Amino acid sequence: MKNLRPLHDRVIVKRLEQETKTASGLIIPDNAAEKPDQGEVLAVGPGKKNDKGELSAPGVKVGDRVLFGKYSGQTVKVNGDELLVMKEEDLFAVVEG
Repeated sequence: MKNLRPLHDRVIVKRLEQETKTASGLIIPDNAAEKPDQGEVLAVGPGKKNDKGELSAPGVKVGDRVLFGKYSGQTVKVNGDELLVMKEEDLFAVVEG
């Protein structure tokens, strides 16, 4: 991710692949699988400026596993990888542990 740097309060996320097998062992075909709603943060912008012009530090960091809406962000392709660029406020939570 050296060639892509998000601006302001934006983050770049790579979707994590969803399991294609159910707990009972059934295999889910690709066309029936839903878009994953979890991803790994690959890059984080410097933050958003408040009314006083001070920079607010982002609440996520590179490597965090995050939850987001299924249709959140803007999809971009970089070096053959499909990535999402979204505002930090579009993230729902950081998955701990």
